[in-house]
Amino acid sequence: MTTTAVVPNDVLRAVRIGLRLSQDDFAKALRRAGAELGEPNEASKRLVQRWESGTSKTPRGVYARALERVTGRPVEALGFALPVPTARVHADGKGGHDMETGTTDVASASVGAQPTAQTGEETFSGVWLSRYEFFSSSRGDSYEGKHYVVIVQHGNRLTVQSLPGASSNPDSPLTLDLTVDRNVVTGTWVEQTAADGYYNGARYHGAIQLLVEPTGRRMAGKWVGFGKDFDVNTGPWELRLVDRSTSKATLERYGQPPE
Repeated sequence: MTTTAVVPNDVLRAVRIGLRLSQDDFAKALRRAGAELGEPNEASKRLVQRWESGTSKTPRGVYARALERVTGRPVEALGFALPVPTARVHADGKGGHDMETGTTDVASASVGAQPTAQTGEETFSGVWLSRYEFFSSSRGDSYEGKHYVVIVQHGNRLTVQSLPGASSNPDSPLTLDLTVDRNVVTGTWVEQTAADGYYNGARYHGAIQLLVEPTGRRMAGKWVGFGKDFDVNTGPWELRLVDRSTSKATLERYGQPPE
């Protein structure tokens, strides 16, 4: 039977020491940061020890955000094993398109890629920037669609709706129906293109699967959908949190095309 070696997180330990904080003081600072962020956490000396020893390789979202506030560094720069998916669309040579994917592991390769944070307890409600890329066979080039969307969470279900006037393509509303399972988000999407736009009011729909980053501020993955030649196309899709509020004033502020 083989076992995976536990590799200490010397980066986090060095950062903590550089802040002149004991493990207990560091835990207290994390709890204060959580309270300031409106996301109380239960950071303890024991938890800090588990991170630094490498026993626990990935912090949950509430801890990741508190770590960033206390250290002033992105969680990706604190020595945790956080694989970040990247993707670009390209022609598949068969009239459709596909993705080239890669993973950048910011921790030592000897640690091995670990699942991202268990974000089943996270609250994803808020305003997000949605961005997807697609290949237009009729125009022979890649394009991207951007929307400001509002996410409303009910248990493990996420209802996503673009805000009026908040699309890079005018009058192109977007809707997603998603389900969260730990750090994996799966569901369907529907977009109605503008009647006077390039696609003449066509309605497109398909499936989508995303991975949630440990901070809970970004979801990245890909979409699939049918092309006009009866092939299945795909491309990258990401959602980035821009505001946790869903107040009327916030929604009105983002009711404009993304830059």
